[in-house]
Amino acid sequence: MRLRNVVILASTAALAIGLAGCSSTPTSTAPAAPPSSTNAAPPSTTQAAPPSTSAAPAQVTMTFWHNATQGKGSAYWEQAVAAFEAANPGVKINIEIVQNEDLDGKLQAAMQADKTPDIFFQRGGQKMADQVAAGKVADITALLDPTIKTQYAGSLAPMYIDGKLYGIPTSMMPEGFWYSKDLFDAAGVKAEDIKTIDDLIAAGAKLKATGVAPISLGAKDAWPAAHWFYQFGLRQCSQAEAQAMVAGKPNMDDPCWLAALKSLADFRDAKLFNDGFLTTAAQQGAGSSAGMVANHKAAMELMGAWNVGVIGNLTPDGNNLKDLGFFPFPSVPGGQGDPAAMMAGNDGYSCSNKAPQPACANFLNFFSTVEQQKLAAVAFSTIPGNPAASDAVADPAQKQATEALGKSPYTLLWFDTALGQKGNELNKAVVALLAGQVDPAGALAQIKAALA
Repeated sequence: MRLRNVVILASTAALAIGLAGCSSTPTSTAPAAPPSSTNAAPPSTTQAAPPSTSAAPAQVTMTFWHNATQGKGSAYWEQAVAAFEAANPGVKINIEIVQNEDLDGKLQAAMQADKTPDIFFQRGGQKMADQVAAGKVADITALLDPTIKTQYAGSLAPMYIDGKLYGIPTSMMPEGFWYSKDLFDAAGVKAEDIKTIDDLIAAGAKLKATGVAPISLGAKDAWPAAHWFYQFGLRQCSQAEAQAMVAGKPNMDDPCWLAALKSLADFRDAKLFNDGFLTTAAQQGAGSSAGMVANHKAAMELMGAWNVGVIGNLTPDGNNLKDLGFFPFPSVPGGQGDPAAMMAGNDGYSCSNKAPQPACANFLNFFSTVEQQKLAAVAFSTIPGNPAASDAVADPAQKQATEALGKSPYTLLWFDTALGQKGNELNKAVVALLAGQVDPAGALAQIKAALA
């Protein structure tokens, strides 16, 4: 498997994420990385053991919030923390698991109360920029291990703001349709034949005739529904206008945005979503949108690459779905966007401004090593943030997504992540459209108000 460089544009600046082949050091398309700090470099992480934290005070205790609520992902963090603690006597990390849909609100409340966890899940984009502006995130530029810096290269770019590093990515997550090959075969549908949105509608009709939900959607959580608008916007709008949205400066009077909302309304009217999609959760339990795919109650779901692991945790045996496949969002006739362009994101972790250092940064360096990134890639069934560990991607569907990402001429960050709180309001407008509470023009007016 070989990937060319991929660019993800996020928030206030164009951020480049370099992905490279499994056998070589990545070549970044990102702006030049900030120069190395003149401060003393942290200890090397080239060995399997984590870096020494001898400089840290004895009996350091840190809190760690992550969102891997179950299965192999949760077990991965347990072993990572145990391994780090074993190699760093006197350092104790207390894990707190937070449900993904609750994480942003709980983290915001903790920051407002000046009780930010020492180590916390980081989505990047404007959400991270807002946290940095509030003084809640530690600058770890001088504490980044040189080996990690070399291996990640341009993949660190989304975590830089004004030349300072505020976190380390753990995974890359292209978005598209994750589908059941068995259900497709039963309906006589071939994923490779779905090139246009009309093809998707026709395939959905065939699937519906077999008695399954063609497409599952967990609109209760808002953001999964909004991703449909992001995709239609990516297809309907020019590259420049779509990138302007991610930068927070879209021209909402550009006809492409209304066209995207109309395309979504038309697709909704094809009635291919699961019954009760407006009250369906995205990732919690067998009845969630991911759970419906995991248990063959729905044929496919539009979601990011984390879905492989989420679906796997919700199958009857708790293992990855054996018949899972992937295909990108199809083209939209008349759209100005490149039909191969993709939406994607990369999650990571940050240290709070009050976290004990260098212990906190050393833990980030530790789980960013090739050894740990490979373990994480297997546990989460994801694409590792460290390109040097990319040969650990083994799931067939994940490989398909990785290949599609490598062909993307430009790749944009999720609109809500890029826009911060304004993005959350945008998501609500999309849900209102899907619920029939507003028409496309009404949804556009709500989005304009949210972005004003």
